[in-house]
Amino acid sequence: MIHAYGLSNGSLNKIYLDETIGRNPDFPVWIDIVAPNDEEREWIKRTYNLSLPRPEHLRDIEASARFYKENDEVHLRSDFLLGKESRSRSVTVAFVLFANILFSVHEEDLPVFYQMRMVNHGVSDLTDCKDVLIDLYSMDVEISADALEEVYGELGEVSSKVLNSRLSNKHAASVLVSIAHAEHLNGRIRRNLMDTRRAISFLMRSKLFTLTQLKDVRQIIRDIDSLDGHTSFLFDKINFLMDATISFINVNQNKVVRLFSVASVALLPPVLIASIYGMNFKHVPEFSWELGYPFALLLMLLSSAVPFWVFYKKNWLK
Repeated sequence: MIHAYGLSNGSLNKIYLDETIGRNPDFPVWIDIVAPNDEEREWIKRTYNLSLPRPEHLRDIEASARFYKENDEVHLRSDFLLGKESRSRSVTVAFVLFANILFSVHEEDLPVFYQMRMVNHGVSDLTDCKDVLIDLYSMDVEISADALEEVYGELGEVSSKVLNSRLSNKHAASVLVSIAHAEHLNGRIRRNLMDTRRAISFLMRSKLFTLTQLKDVRQIIRDIDSLDGHTSFLFDKINFLMDATISFINVNQNKVVRLFSVASVALLPPVLIASIYGMNFKHVPEFSWELGYPFALLLMLLSSAVPFWVFYKKNWLK
């Protein structure tokens, strides 16, 4: 699907594809292409003499493959966050600046692009295609900030559970799942922020921006630096909560092991008594005693009760 937008009084205005062929006043500054098929790719190539990048070429992570100039084209590959929950993922978007038009190619529609298409009709400060790209990066940083706030909220709930002195193993398992979700989302946000910083730095080095645009992108860089500090803090908090939760699990396991240890020690004397009187000898005095059997049972009971009483007094059973 192809969405084409021109500029009208500094704001985006959707135009039809047949209007993009003639270079009229509504000639597009932004063409957003979602999951293009072969026909749409061929139409772009025929109309604008531009070959759109293929999905298999969007996965490279080295800088030389993500940010480069080729002839009069400026190519960028940037990751955008899709979803704020534990199943969030990054979707790579290919940008091409060519002939004063911003081409964006992505396989899935993203909140940033949807908001840009819907919200920016009332904005009146866009001057060219580079302003559109700057606004897309700015909105992506805002979405990352919102996602970080959700991570803060989730970790706040986890902290209240972890700091509970009666954290059971069952609750600890759910806490570990929540921590893993928060770590996944926080790591995804940080990676996207780093990728956005690299893209903007490349554009700044390419000297494509006006002074006003440079002011805007420097503000985006400052916002990214601020959010980067938050992601570092959240990683430290996640590590602390993970260590604390595992420590609680170890404490609970030690309690179980201690009970078994106490039980084995307490039951050792009656086992010893039973072993003595279970020896198969002819001359055991108690064998001929009429009260020998109840005496042995009473002795076994007392020998097990005394250790339990001692352990109870020393609070070893708690």
